[in-house]
Amino acid sequence: MPLPTQPVLHQQENHLPRRQVIIVVLTLGAVLFVVNMDANGVSTMLPTMATDLNGEKTISWAGSSSLIATTVFTVLYGRFSDIFGRTALFVSALVVFAAADLCCGFAVDPPMLYVFRAITGASGGGVGNLAMIVASDIVPLRQRGRYQGIAGSFMALGNVLGPFIGAAFAARSTWRGFFWLLSPLGLMCAALAAYLLPTTKPTESFWTNVKKIDGWGSLTSTIAIIFFMIPITGGGSYYKWDSPMVISMLAISVVSFVTFLFVEWKVARLPIIPLSLFRTRDICALVLQTFSLGWVNQSNLYFLPLYYQNLRHWSSFASAALLLPIIGIQIIVSALAGRIMTKREHYGGVIRFGSIFLFVGSCLEIIFDRSTSPVAIIFILLLVGIGIGAANQPMVVAMQAKTKKSERAVVTSCRNFARFFGAACGLGVSSAVLQSSLKSGLSLQDQELASSTYSLASLGFEDRAIIDPVYAKAMRYVFITNAAVGTVCLLCSFAWRDHGYNSRPKDRDEERGESKSQSTTMMEGVRSGANEEPVAERVIVAQPDPIPEPASSKTSEKVLL
Repeated sequence: MPLPTQPVLHQQENHLPRRQVIIVVLTLGAVLFVVNMDANGVSTMLPTMATDLNGEKTISWAGSSSLIATTVFTVLYGRFSDIFGRTALFVSALVVFAAADLCCGFAVDPPMLYVFRAITGASGGGVGNLAMIVASDIVPLRQRGRYQGIAGSFMALGNVLGPFIGAAFAARSTWRGFFWLLSPLGLMCAALAAYLLPTTKPTESFWTNVKKIDGWGSLTSTIAIIFFMIPITGGGSYYKWDSPMVISMLAISVVSFVTFLFVEWKVARLPIIPLSLFRTRDICALVLQTFSLGWVNQSNLYFLPLYYQNLRHWSSFASAALLLPIIGIQIIVSALAGRIMTKREHYGGVIRFGSIFLFVGSCLEIIFDRSTSPVAIIFILLLVGIGIGAANQPMVVAMQAKTKKSERAVVTSCRNFARFFGAACGLGVSSAVLQSSLKSGLSLQDQELASSTYSLASLGFEDRAIIDPVYAKAMRYVFITNAAVGTVCLLCSFAWRDHGYNSRPKDRDEERGESKSQSTTMMEGVRSGANEEPVAERVIVAQPDPIPEPASSKTSEKVLL
């Protein structure tokens, strides 16, 4: 079967002057701050939400549904932005995000909350994905590390403040107020993005662009992810692993995934994930490393508050404060890593440095028990936070440096998919490990008390005396799992090579343009050389490459000068 001809996509690269770049990056940072505050502020509110909605046994779906939806739609956003344009899709996703958060605040039962958390995850994940793609459109590869580092700092700031704000609403007012705060903030960000982000209009009609969508690829990938994630998230806790439902869903997922690979290989004219990306070992290793980092990061963000509140019996505010070491340090490290990459024009050292710290910190978390001192906890979490901050955003630049310009959006989506898929797997598997360990270590009567890990903090002293030792052992198994995945992350960091920024593969149009430019330069040099008087010595001073000015009048820039 001959390979289908790929449709032509309109050019969306639009390098801006430095002042405009700063304005756009700050706008993207504000958006990432709000989205990450939403994603991580829920963790400290889960026990309160579970009690209020009578959903103690299922409240983990507030996180799982959001992550599953984020994972599903992250695959699609990159290619859709190639087809329909970045800004239009970005603003639309922000509006949906704001509406879904508003509805979360009005949830009257657990299913309603889970549905709108899923919509929030689908839109918020798309916003985060598109923010990285837009940032890569407006600056050249050499400068990208610096601005990706700034964006990563805003993400970390949202991760820091989210748990505090969520805990404050849960303790002083109502958890619903947290979502009612985020909704207008999301709309404000949408208005700013619509006004400030550079816009490149598609060159073809809307319906012509719709025909470019990889419909079968989108459908099969969605089915494969959903039917895989539901049993992974609930297996061992909500469903038995050998139940007909779990086996059937996993079988459907495998068949859908195989079908997806065939569609992307032989059928799709414009595949949402071109399989050609994975022809090199470097990209495969970076994807697996991103998956591992996402696993460890999300597992920590969700289960450290449970360790603090259920095992150490600390307040929600203390729980939020003790998340600062792992999240707050990322604000500094992410920005610093970006500057180092830009100065050295290499990314390998920064990523490997972060992977080593992540590995060491994850292994040391295994010692956490009922008597671990807060000082030891803070020190260990600082190691983990340094590792995540140094490796997370630089891996975006690393993958972009190893792919063609035309593949930039899809490789960014692929990277974000790996991170969110790892996060969803980490949350699901860690939940299953925790619940299974609790059930195996308790009697049938005590298992009922521990049926929800989100209500253990409200148990009496006698019940705690029975459950706490078993819960400590269960949490240790979670940390052991994280350490194993952190080991994979470290090994993957040495499985790919760092060739710097100059080795990026070129598209055919780039190669033709460079050849034409070189030929023109040589001819001009020959002409000028004939008229040039000889000189004794010529000194050539190297100048840094300037950021190109917006070159085309066809591109409408809505950026304040």
